[in-house]
Amino acid sequence: MVLGRVVGTVVATQKDAGLSGSKLQVVQALDPGDLRPRGGFVVAVDSVGAGEGEVVLYTSGSSARQTRATEAKPVDAVIVAIVDSVEIEGKTVYKKAK
Repeated sequence: MVLGRVVGTVVATQKDAGLSGSKLQVVQALDPGDLRPRGGFVVAVDSVGAGEGEVVLYTSGSSARQTRATEAKPVDAVIVAIVDSVEIEGKTVYKKAK
């Protein structure tokens, strides 16, 4: 799994039937130590209802097809969690605003 931030959405009116009803989010990978962007972007199916700006956990590859929302679908990345906090070596590096 990778920490990322939802930075946008993708709208595709013409798509494989297996993706019908799926919300597609653009996610940028984050460095877990300071939550700075690291690396590129992925388009991920949102299985948890994440919103723009939220820190999330996503997975890719064959693991992306292991959720109820993505099982046996043409998916290479899926958001599996909305992050509440990140703690490394006793230091909180992220805490979701309420």
